Amino acid sequence: MTETLIWTVVALILIGVYLSWTAGRLDRLHSRIDAARAALDAQLLRRASVTQELATSGVLDPAASIVLYEAAHAARQAEEDHREVAESELSQALRAVFGEPEQMELVREAPGGEEAAGELAQAVRRVPMARRFHNDAVRAARALRRHRKVRWFRLAGHAPFPLAFEMDDEPPVALADRPA
Repeated sequence: MTETLIWTVVALILIGVYLSWTAGRLDRLHSRIDAARAALDAQLLRRASVTQELATSGVLDPAASIVLYEAAHAARQAEEDHREVAESELSQALRAVFGEPEQMELVREAPGGEEAAGELAQAVRRVPMARRFHNDAVRAARALRRHRKVRWFRLAGHAPFPLAFEMDDEPPVALADRPA
């Protein structure tokens, strides 16, 4: 009787330690998602800011400037529910304006254009990486939250179910191939 009670207590302690470890792992994943989302937001804001700066610099033709400025402004001002769509529209506007390498040559030839083109190329290249890091963290947290033990013991607490950030982030050809 005493031996059975000891083994039961040991088993309960091991189960408790395992559940605690799993809850801690899930908490770390949620923290990683928050950090990755903050990095993604920073990269998206940087891309929109650099695009607006370039659009107002007078280097581009008026039509391209208006298209880029409006798309960047919409991306910066978008509410969270519409952010993915606004960022995708900015990506499409960048591809429309910088789809031809000749447009980038015109930007580079203008005074200060080389630096502006370099900043824009960096910003455009960093967005897909930041989005990939965020979505990888979301995928890992979702996989853990799908386990029965996490659902049954409510190890996720009141944390909302993590959502991936889906957007069109394909860079324009003229900006994707620029060396750093």
